[in-house]
Amino acid sequence: MITLILEATGGGNYNGIALFFGAIMFGPAILLAIIGLAILKSNKKAAKVLFILAVVYVIVSLGICGSMM
Repeated sequence: MITLILEATGGGNYNGIALFFGAIMFGPAILLAIIGLAILKSNKKAAKVLFILAVVYVIVSLGICGSMM
């Protein structure tokens, strides 16, 4: 099913490009949040920094990638 979404066919099908921009917008932020949750108990200060970075990344990426879409 994933290959059907990413398949570039004629006729103006831009599903792959939208999926690519969505992955750029939310992928690193989700990864930072997961790492922050993983180290929350051992190092609260570093986890807090990772959560802040995730939120800032989402705000910036929605501004840049959102304007491109």
